[in-house]
Amino acid sequence: MKKEKQKKKMNEKRLAIKMFMCLIYLVVITILLVCSYRIFEEKKNIVPWSDVENVEDYTYMTIYRMSEKFAYYEEENIGIHFIIEKEDTGQWHTYLIAIDEDDYDEYKKIIDYSYERTDKEPKPKKVYGYPVITSKELKALAIKNIENFVPAENEVKITEKNYEAYLTNSYLDTTRSKEDHFSILLFVSLLLLFIVIALIIATIFNKDRIVDKVDHKIEKEIDRARFMFERSKRLKNKK
Repeated sequence: MKKEKQKKKMNEKRLAIKMFMCLIYLVVITILLVCSYRIFEEKKNIVPWSDVENVEDYTYMTIYRMSEKFAYYEEENIGIHFIIEKEDTGQWHTYLIAIDEDDYDEYKKIIDYSYERTDKEPKPKKVYGYPVITSKELKALAIKNIENFVPAENEVKITEKNYEAYLTNSYLDTTRSKEDHFSILLFVSLLLLFIVIALIIATIFNKDRIVDKVDHKIEKEIDRARFMFERSKRLKNKK
């Protein structure tokens, strides 16, 4: 009877340890899930052109007007065009984009409307890509050719000094598709998540050695406390 009570007590103690460990694991899993999700969201985030901070940002522009190409890279078959984007505030901004000239037909309606070859206004076109720092040669060509595209009444004299203020220091390369860069933080977060999930499963099915170690340590401390108590009691009785 005594052994059964002792065994029951040990099982209850072990169950309490398991529940406590599972609670800790659940808290850790929740934290890791939130962290992994945020890292993943940041990784796949697509920012508007106005919010670009570096050349690794995958970004987009919305084209309302577009010029014919004013520069051409023959080897890559890439043309550089001016585009005009309209903000929600109603302001217009001129930027540079690079497109694969084989895709010219996708932009032709906007280009024709921009040059008043047609009266039918096409829908704005959203394009994606990565920023590329504008070279000195391309900057010189842009300064030389922008007056052929921007309407005279809206024209601002672009020079080397004010170039970046109006056209930024880079252009959007739409020929580059989205690249999935390896994220060490996401990898570590997911690895830890799988480890903790494995631990909680092991704990539930009595395969977790951590619970055994905790149980053993508690037993050891209880035995030590009992020994100290009995020893102290014997010393008092001798006195």
